[in-house]
Amino acid sequence: MKHMIETERLFLRPWRDTDAEALYRYASDPEIGPVAGWPPHTSVENSLEIIRTVFSAPEIYAVVLKNTDKPVGCCGIMFSDSLHPADTHEGNAEIGYWIGKPYWGQGLIPEAVMALLSRCFNDLHLDAVWCGYYEGNIKSKRVCEKIGFKFHHTNNDIISPLGDKRTEHLHIMTNEYYHAIYQSNATITK
Repeated sequence: MKHMIETERLFLRPWRDTDAEALYRYASDPEIGPVAGWPPHTSVENSLEIIRTVFSAPEIYAVVLKNTDKPVGCCGIMFSDSLHPADTHEGNAEIGYWIGKPYWGQGLIPEAVMALLSRCFNDLHLDAVWCGYYEGNIKSKRVCEKIGFKFHHTNNDIISPLGDKRTEHLHIMTNEYYHAIYQSNATITK
């Protein structure tokens, strides 16, 4: 069963079929998906299918503003056996995220990622969490830096889900490093 995670301004909760229209509103924007390697959503029906398949994986959350109860983005913890295979080892996971353009620059995704890190290290007891982005995705790079992920390595000529070759930069945060610099402020509820 998925948890709901609460932060100061957000709820991270499982996606619902009724979120399809809100998801389409933001995921259809060509400035959102392609920079992260996925195609813009083509219809509300396409978004509903994504909710029922990709977003049904464990630990994938709608990023919901507390004051509206509407999703404005997505974040999640991906394991090597999930629908989003991360090239990780046991005890490791990857965090992914995006947010609708009207909400860029408000610090909402760093807030969500901090809550996911708390879940990773305090609840799931992972050893390390990875965060990657493609060359040119400056907003994702800033999130990695702001949170305190440490650069680990670069992969060149990676084939993205869109089929093109890209350069991918991977960052890491270990459990030990996380606990040395952070104390959780997220509340986990069932």
